[in-house]
Amino acid sequence: LPVESGGGLVQPGGSLRLSCVGSGFTFEYYAIGWFRQAPGKERERVSCISNTDGSTWSADSVKGRVTTSRDNAKNTAYLQIDRLKPEDTAVYYCAADPALYISTCDGYPYNMWGQGTQVTVSS
Repeated sequence: LPVESGGGLVQPGGSLRLSCVGSGFTFEYYAIGWFRQAPGKERERVSCISNTDGSTWSADSVKGRVTTSRDNAKNTAYLQIDRLKPEDTAVYYCAADPALYISTCDGYPYNMWGQGTQVTVSS
């Protein structure tokens, strides 16, 4: 399963890099998605990265502020968020999908989930 780390308390305007380490599956064959859920809100897809060409997708709410990457040699994916805002406060999850059909990474259902890591943006 994927395991997230890197969350914490950050001041507005700061940056954070989340990591997602995959174990128990062949990481390089899986698309990786990043999601978040704030209290009282529905889960939101934030970003994702393809397993084939490394192409990425990001939600409008974070577009221009996130960098999604992966290092298959380390079985790790990363989500860098810059210029953090209080509304970015949420539990962030990474998820993996075996990408059994051709699609952009935002077209997969993602069925293997990590436990989440809390990101709090506050002064």
